[in-house]
Amino acid sequence: MKQAIYGLILYLFLMAPPVIHLSESIMAIHMHVQMPLLAAAGMLMTPLLQKKLPRFFEKFNASGFPGILLFLVVFSYWLIPRAMDDALSMTSVEVFKFISWPFLIGVPLRDSWSKISLTTKNVTLSILAVLYIGMAILYIFSPDQLCNNYLIVEQRTLGWSYLLVAFCFIIFVIQSFFIDPRQFYEDYEEV
Repeated sequence: MKQAIYGLILYLFLMAPPVIHLSESIMAIHMHVQMPLLAAAGMLMTPLLQKKLPRFFEKFNASGFPGILLFLVVFSYWLIPRAMDDALSMTSVEVFKFISWPFLIGVPLRDSWSKISLTTKNVTLSILAVLYIGMAILYIFSPDQLCNNYLIVEQRTLGWSYLLVAFCFIIFVIQSFFIDPRQFYEDYEEV
């Protein structure tokens, strides 16, 4: 229950107008701080939602695959430069951002992650790495301004940060082939 309260506090904090203005003023912070924190707020609220709606999660996400698929589809939408630009220009897209990141990305990811196998986790992270590398190439090498609300220098900075995060995903996937998580956790179970 405490987790859900912390998630709700984080969610309300991120919706405060000064916080929105500050986090959306710099492109890299908008994409790599505000949006993941919204997902984290949803992840913190997930246990309460699972407790209140157990049949829903059992029926629609028993294997974890539907939740991961929903996560990947909505996450991919938010990688599109136009979506991030529209979130600053259109109120309806801004509202969708504040609903989709916690409840269509954060909640399905937390609910699904424990249900899927290590191989599926690695495939998911590899997909994210490929998406991030593609976005990095687009943002770094595009001669045109992709988002009307941000400068080209911010666009290139975001591209390099995408590349750094993709590199971290790749390192994590590679290390999973050499390190057995069971040696660190007594109660670790492979699903």
